[in-house]
Amino acid sequence: MPGNTFGTLFRLTTFGESHGAAIGGVIDGCPAGLKVDMSAVQQELDRRRPGSTPLGTARSEGDKVDFLSGILDGISLGTPIGFLIRNTDAKSSDYDALKDVYRPGHADKTWEEKYGIRDHRGGGRSSARETASRVVGGAVARQLLALQGVRLEAYVSQVGDVKLERAYTELDLSSVWSSDVRSPDPSTAARMTALIEQVRSEGDSIGGRITCVVRGTPAGLGEPVFDKLNADLGKAMLSINAVKGFALGEGFGAIGLRGSAHNKMGSGGVQGGISSGEDIVFDVAFKPVSTIAKAQEAIDRSGKAIILEAKGRHDPCVVPRAVPIVEAMTCLVLADHLLRNRTARVDHDRPSSL
Repeated sequence: MPGNTFGTLFRLTTFGESHGAAIGGVIDGCPAGLKVDMSAVQQELDRRRPGSTPLGTARSEGDKVDFLSGILDGISLGTPIGFLIRNTDAKSSDYDALKDVYRPGHADKTWEEKYGIRDHRGGGRSSARETASRVVGGAVARQLLALQGVRLEAYVSQVGDVKLERAYTELDLSSVWSSDVRSPDPSTAARMTALIEQVRSEGDSIGGRITCVVRGTPAGLGEPVFDKLNADLGKAMLSINAVKGFALGEGFGAIGLRGSAHNKMGSGGVQGGISSGEDIVFDVAFKPVSTIAKAQEAIDRSGKAIILEAKGRHDPCVVPRAVPIVEAMTCLVLADHLLRNRTARVDHDRPSSL
């Protein structure tokens, strides 16, 4: 089946291309009776949208979401929730020269190998523009999670070699959105910002890391063996454009630890694929943006080597705008597993209903 739908019970299907008329989605499986705060959904979109930070792309999309179905007077009906986001600042002419060129680091060649055709206008559906629809779905899922006391926050913890060394327990995560780089430590954020500006001035790009912290998750979420909570979180994060790594808890750092030490440090809030009730903490690694202003070697459809000097409006570092995307995908995973967990057992002493 085509990979346009995410989730089992709480499901999001997205549609649309970067430079098409619109993007959008359908949320299915949201229980009836949820009070949907539209302004909160729009706030999440505003945090992701192009132009939301001076460190990002110059493209400026309003990203106003229009709900088409599934909500009446602010209350979910239990039916599919359809929504639309119009593309208003797409400059497809920036990509005319790329119609017969495969950009380095992009999905141009692989997309064409798979489908025999591709949308050269900003990558079409392979563009990160598609993630705006995920943010809408995640924003609705977040409101469902809030009813269960689940809350989460993500922040930029590394840009290039500039790393935030303090633990999340020592940080004021409520300050993340007052920082252009979306990092809660002012001194580290200033160094990150300076590095991004330097890279931009050189016509290059740089990668980074986002840390996500989930609090209040009930114990018992996760569907072993193949739908472990950490496995689904990993899939969710790796489905985001430019993501190259996912690490729960100590991640690869656990390699150098003894069992006695690792057992004391915890497992990132998931054990045996099931949430333990402790804080869930994981890291997501993003590669440098592939489209840069510097001349690069590329090939065209005939296989001829060319020198590509890309045009358009692109982020020198994607992580500041990716924070709400990481949060959205986390919300989708947790909302889905919260609903799935209600089918896990029969409780004779305390019958429950959906």
